Amino acid sequence: MTAHAPLPPFPASFHWGTSTSAYQIEGAPAEDGKGVSIWDTFVRRPGAVRDGQTGDLACDHYHRGAEDTALMADLGVNAYRFSIAWTRVQPDGSGPANPAGLAYYEQLVDSLLEKGITPFPTLFHWDLPQALEDRDGWLHRDTAHRFADYAALVADRLADRVEHWITLNEPFIHLAYGYAFGIHAPGRALMTDAIPVAHHQLLAHGMAVKALRSAGARKVMIANNCTPVWSASDAPDDKTAAEAYDTLHNHLFNDPILLGTYPDLSAYGAGPDLNGVVRDGDLDVIAAPLDGLGVNYYNPTRVAAPGPEHGLPFQDLPIEGVPRTAFDWPVVPDGLREVLVGLADRYGDALPPIYITENGTSVDDKVVDGRVADPERIAFLDGHIRALSQAMAAGVDVRGYLTWTLLDNFEWAEGFHQRFGLVHVDHQTQTRTPKDSYYWLRDRLAELAATEG
Repeated sequence: MTAHAPLPPFPASFHWGTSTSAYQIEGAPAEDGKGVSIWDTFVRRPGAVRDGQTGDLACDHYHRGAEDTALMADLGVNAYRFSIAWTRVQPDGSGPANPAGLAYYEQLVDSLLEKGITPFPTLFHWDLPQALEDRDGWLHRDTAHRFADYAALVADRLADRVEHWITLNEPFIHLAYGYAFGIHAPGRALMTDAIPVAHHQLLAHGMAVKALRSAGARKVMIANNCTPVWSASDAPDDKTAAEAYDTLHNHLFNDPILLGTYPDLSAYGAGPDLNGVVRDGDLDVIAAPLDGLGVNYYNPTRVAAPGPEHGLPFQDLPIEGVPRTAFDWPVVPDGLREVLVGLADRYGDALPPIYITENGTSVDDKVVDGRVADPERIAFLDGHIRALSQAMAAGVDVRGYLTWTLLDNFEWAEGFHQRFGLVHVDHQTQTRTPKDSYYWLRDRLAELAATEG
């Protein structure tokens, strides 16, 4: 079967789209009253980002939004997931809304709706206001309350037009990279002492669900990063290590939301109350019913027992014998099917409908004679969409697929060195060049629409 063979059929109501995030594309870090986020601070730390690059300009989406929404309309998608920069709405993370910030996102939402594109705003994609980080950020319970206030401000302005809301993006990655290992903002390296960050993010999610619903939001979800976890061998120590990693990466942020309980985190030195941060009633708040679960999938994780030099109860090992991305991530499309079936098996009737809120690949793309040939990305998309179809055929309720990402963007600690976009961006001139994968997806979506018609 070639990458250009017709895709399997999907429901007519299925959401096809792309995803982005504010800091990675917007630029304009101090325009129209925007405050300072932890990423505005972190990128100025020597050595934090490759080549000292920053998102100060990024893709200049703040000024080029009309061009970018036109690209989405031409692509033929009917959904767009973006994030709202908290510091555009509340420059210091608390207090009244900044009118210019709300107006910017209102204009974006209206432009999407005019083009028949359903907005999927994410309220937090790792860009915490620096003023809150100065008060200990997600280590402090008060940040959850501030997030709920912010959610209410945004929903009061947009809930009459926005149906789908996402509270947090990948709280596990923010916990691990931002607070445990220190390779993302805010750059803390607390290892297992970062565990309270998990609870306060989840509490913020639950409080935001209540705030969103009070403002009239109809469908609310969270976007969790999920990975199949493969034991390196059948040895008991490797299996124990794989279970410990599965608990941390997958269960820590899904179990409290869907089951109302934390998994056993004793391997990380945490008791049932996460060493004192869980209070009576918190889990009821966290487990507020949802209308969907966002799943971000990129690759499986192979895990072995740790060596004596490791400070965690596992170590990652390479996955051999598969293609690799420019980021050196393994490409395993069937891992998406495995993740989805695994979620359905674990959570059963407690699992709400699923939306694939991120799935994409980094390729070393170049413009040659006005064209960007990216057969690796086409193969990636084709393989993962087919794996998604297989999961749906197995009974998993999936309502949408939003690929990462629309534009080559600022890829966090990698700066501009990784290109995930369907559209090539020259970061010197801001010229947009749709890649072959953009045209491939456009043609496939047109074929699906014709079949549905």
